[in-house]
Amino acid sequence: MPIVIATRPVDFRRGHDGLAATVQNELGLDPHSGLTVVFRSKRGDRVKILVWDGTGLVLTYKRLDQGRFSWPPVRDGVMQLSRAQFEALFEGLNWQRVQPRRVPKPAAAN
Repeated sequence: MPIVIATRPVDFRRGHDGLAATVQNELGLDPHSGLTVVFRSKRGDRVKILVWDGTGLVLTYKRLDQGRFSWPPVRDGVMQLSRAQFEALFEGLNWQRVQPRRVPKPAAAN
């Protein structure tokens, strides 16, 4: 499942349907395709996560007690994250420091 973040803050009064409309009309994505879309508040201390689980839209909300979520520069569009980057973002960590794990190549057979 792709994980994308909307780089521009959204109105946090929006619920499932309003955010699904944003995904479709403003981001040009299908909210019912199984992707995960992460939205941020203007202050940057809250996120809403919209997911289609195959039977309906699921909306998750998180507010940090201290600090702000690490976010890319505000601009139109989306960015794709790896699962590890998403998990770091959700924990309030700097997801930009998460690097893909390198898988060692097998030794050549003699």
